[in-house]
Amino acid sequence: MTITVDLPAASTDVHTRRTLLDLSLSVIKSKRIVIVTGAGISCSCGIPDFRSSDGLYALVKQKYPDVVLKGRDLFDASLFRDPTSTAVFYTFISGLKRSIDATSPTPTHHFIRTLDTKKRLLRSYTQNIDGLEERAGLLGTSCEDAKATGKGKGKLKIRDVRNVQLHGDIHRVRCISCSAEYPCTQDHLSMFGQGIAPECPECLTRSEARVARSARAIKVGTLRPAIVLYDEPHPLGDEIGSIQAADVGRKPDLLIVMGTSLKVHGLKKLVKDFARTIRENTSSTNTLTSKPKPKVIFVNKTAPGSEWADVIDYHVAGDTDAWVARVLEDWKKNKPADWEVQQTLDGDTSMASPFKVIKPNAEATKKKKTANKKGVRPQDENRVPGGSIPEPISPSKRRQGACHYNNLESSPSKRQSMTVPKPPKHALPASERKLLFGECTNHTQAESEDVVTMDLSLVDLSMRSVEPDDEKPPVKHAKPAPTTRKTAVKTRSTTRAASTAKRRVPQKRVEVVIS
Repeated sequence: MTITVDLPAASTDVHTRRTLLDLSLSVIKSKRIVIVTGAGISCSCGIPDFRSSDGLYALVKQKYPDVVLKGRDLFDASLFRDPTSTAVFYTFISGLKRSIDATSPTPTHHFIRTLDTKKRLLRSYTQNIDGLEERAGLLGTSCEDAKATGKGKGKLKIRDVRNVQLHGDIHRVRCISCSAEYPCTQDHLSMFGQGIAPECPECLTRSEARVARSARAIKVGTLRPAIVLYDEPHPLGDEIGSIQAADVGRKPDLLIVMGTSLKVHGLKKLVKDFARTIRENTSSTNTLTSKPKPKVIFVNKTAPGSEWADVIDYHVAGDTDAWVARVLEDWKKNKPADWEVQQTLDGDTSMASPFKVIKPNAEATKKKKTANKKGVRPQDENRVPGGSIPEPISPSKRRQGACHYNNLESSPSKRQSMTVPKPPKHALPASERKLLFGECTNHTQAESEDVVTMDLSLVDLSMRSVEPDDEKPPVKHAKPAPTTRKTAVKTRSTTRAASTAKRRVPQKRVEVVIS
């Protein structure tokens, strides 16, 4: 059930002030707020709304009684069927555009921008065509900066869009043939004021190019205001649907609807979808004594219809600028830390957010996670050659110290650090080091040389056999196992090679001279 709160009565009624404070605290504590706005938020700057007694519909009917039966007919797509209604439409839009150019954003527009600066705004959806949200600092769907370039040219950058313009933008014109868009200039307004539509430059260039190569000329389209009329599809309908689906998936926690009568079918569906999502995602952790947190707040001078009784929680009856001013006042009183501004060395104070405490290892951890996602180990990235290579735990996977690559020829990923190992602390100096068993080996070699150069007079000249004394007894060989033909051939070749090598060994001869 919707609870109505009279905003002007807050100056005298304590209960109303307490309820408004609860609503302000709900806005302050929310982190993902969705805002839906209508023409009511621009009334304070001089732009009339549509459905009030002094709105645009009444103004059109009073100014052109012979052309339209109702003011709504001038904003219907069927008006292009009649040249008279088309000319009246262009003339009316020209005057409306000039009046919008003379205005400035209202406090409500700046409040939405403040929510975005404080990281509490999930997205803003507006029915307005005045483009005041963009002038307040919110990037809209009709802005050139919000459209991608290159392969996906013409598509929206969903993350960059902060304000979704549901009914287009009066500051741009679109071709009725090729859908090319251009900024609305003073030349366009002058022709619209005369009831004439200017020609499309894109179509005109293509037609002249075809005529230059002796081809048939094509029809040149005309430009019209880039606003969406009744019974007309939105040119960016698919992109806007993707944005809405993405916002629903991000689980918004508060919906604020301001300055609209909620009578357009598309807007009604959008509001109900967001309200249902917020109720499903918000867990009811309130106790029995505490009040439930409001999920849908409606701020408008007129009350909503009966169909919104189960959708809207609170209706703030009053001006939107007065309500947002009260919310900002309560915000600064209850959470002053959110309004501390850090001034940079250049004197910039645009960082209107509370001071953030950064952990010492937070930046290193963030870089490590980014490197792991890309498949690159942080310790191997941009490594300077010359460092030590850590050995793996498994001995079979340890890298060898030598490598056929050097640091000049190999790539950075294959470079290995070639460092000279330091001697242990307990090692002997280089002058005192000796080879293991070195002296024994040299002594044995010296003794063998003495035997060769000994005096021959001491040699026994008896007629004994030349064979050495320490002749070994014959060894009985086991019977060889039967072999195949290939094995026998291999054995014979090996024996032949061994005997040949034996014959080639030089033999020493000793000559004895008997005097």
